[in-house]
Amino acid sequence: MKLVNLSIVAAATCLLATSAHALKSEDRTVKGNYQVEYTKVPGAVNSIGEMFTEGEVYGRLRSNMFWWDWDNESSAVQDNNMWGVGGSLVYKTGYFHGFGATAGFYGTVPMHNDNTLGTGITNYGKAGKDTYHTRSDGTEGAMGNFAEAYLEYKNGKSNIKVGRQGIDSMMLATNDTKMIPNTFEAAVIENKDIPNTSIRAGYIMSQKLRDHQTFHSLIEFAKYSANDDSGAHKGLTAANIRSRGAGDVDPEMILLTVQNTSVPNLKLNGEYVGLNGFFNTAIAEANYKIKLGDAWTLTPGIRYLRQMDDGAGKIGGASLAGTVTAANAASRGYTAGDNVDGSIIMARLVAANGPLELSAGYSKISDDADIIAPWRGFPTGGYTRSMAQVDWIANTKNWAVKAVYDFGKAGMISGLKVAADYENMNFDDSKAFTSTFTDRDIFHVDVWQTFKALPNTEFKFRFATVDADPAYTSATVQGTVDNNSYNEYRFEINYLF
Repeated sequence: MKLVNLSIVAAATCLLATSAHALKSEDRTVKGNYQVEYTKVPGAVNSIGEMFTEGEVYGRLRSNMFWWDWDNESSAVQDNNMWGVGGSLVYKTGYFHGFGATAGFYGTVPMHNDNTLGTGITNYGKAGKDTYHTRSDGTEGAMGNFAEAYLEYKNGKSNIKVGRQGIDSMMLATNDTKMIPNTFEAAVIENKDIPNTSIRAGYIMSQKLRDHQTFHSLIEFAKYSANDDSGAHKGLTAANIRSRGAGDVDPEMILLTVQNTSVPNLKLNGEYVGLNGFFNTAIAEANYKIKLGDAWTLTPGIRYLRQMDDGAGKIGGASLAGTVTAANAASRGYTAGDNVDGSIIMARLVAANGPLELSAGYSKISDDADIIAPWRGFPTGGYTRSMAQVDWIANTKNWAVKAVYDFGKAGMISGLKVAADYENMNFDDSKAFTSTFTDRDIFHVDVWQTFKALPNTEFKFRFATVDADPAYTSATVQGTVDNNSYNEYRFEINYLF
């Protein structure tokens, strides 16, 4: 492919590398994934009236630009760009006898023309989703919704939230890297009464993906109106669910998570996700930090994920593409086409010394079924997954290396932080004709920068280049047309007020 000259990345880094400080306001910190952490929230009040008069409003403005440079253009895939400008207003009440509430409105306006090409519909927006509302006819428009609206109760070391909220775990994520967060309608309780242990239980009813106006099914696949994210299972359509399964297009999810740090330097995590009539997923993870002298630490980690079929296989098949059945499984590289039993084993090493962090990770997906994870939490996240990649297809082997350097923490360039990673994804060639995924190499870099002259403002540049093998034209024959290789650029500005 036509790899971009890496001097462009270096030039962008130097352009942004001026004296600055990390993006923090007096009441918030923006994490590397652009989720907001509230460091100052309203406290206890003496009356219902004071709940509202003593509440706080948190504002955010943001601009997000995307550019795509494809190796081989076609009538449906062409070089394109898009730009959205928007923001959010979040209001938090004070807490009266432990009761409080939060409401957040998020919106974005497209600053470009509709994604149509002549009389054809290209819908580039499903790649740059969330800078605007993508309609099924290829046109776009402004969007806005109350992505957050929940009641909260605090009592000692227990916390209960009921309503529209962000949920973050190994399989679910708020994922606020673009304009509007991915949120859920749910009831979630968390308790920390057991020493060094956090336990959480959630009953989740629906989800609103980032470029959607309304909340919808957690699992049903339908473009523009239901779960159409990149990790969605395309075989789990409403028609298939009703004809081949239990008929529940809107199943509820049970989420259980636990974290324990009782043993010094050892962090243990467990998670369970269950959708009755579809599948259940259990995850166990352990990370142990080892001190190497006075400066370096080495943290080996391991994660195991097990997906257990409970009907999803017969409904949609073993592949996320939705085209594998019991009848054609062998010709498409799957052992059992009507079962989604599967697993992933992951391992990593993380070495850190002050401002520098280095890591290497590996993941191996069992040769059974693709892993179903359409809730913006990535099964291989933190181990191998790179930006915009789905690397949990059956019998895929991935390895990745990553380096992060905080120039501000090092006392060199205040406010500058750079992260770069490389991933090699080795897909099963026998499945490539089914999934359209092919072997690929990905290089990705993020640059964050803030400026003292612009308080509460952060600039972020992202670049990725994907060098993918050509797609397969049959189950065994690799083609010559490559529409999977591309360069991608993103530039975002965030301002907190």
